[in-house]
Amino acid sequence: MNSPEVKAFINQHSNLFWYTPEDKKEAISHEFLVETILNYGELEDVRELIHIIGINRLAEIFQSLNGRKKLNYYPEIYHFLSILIKKYEHSNI
Repeated sequence: MNSPEVKAFINQHSNLFWYTPEDKKEAISHEFLVETILNYGELEDVRELIHIIGINRLAEIFQSLNGRKKLNYYPEIYHFLSILIKKYEHSNI
């Protein structure tokens, strides 16, 4: 279940989830949310997402990527995420 903050964030970026039925958008997983925002959002969207879910949750999602899930990210986004995680994991940003 997503927090009210996450639901509000999803609603603010609803256009990025155009292929998800309206009644299911607020229930999307953090994994799908992170993937979509990193691939299609703007830098400020990424900052806001990290503020909402935390860098440690982002690191958990990143570390669980394997196989096809890993390939869902653009290569430059995956590289950026790996650098970001190494730099800020275990911090309180």
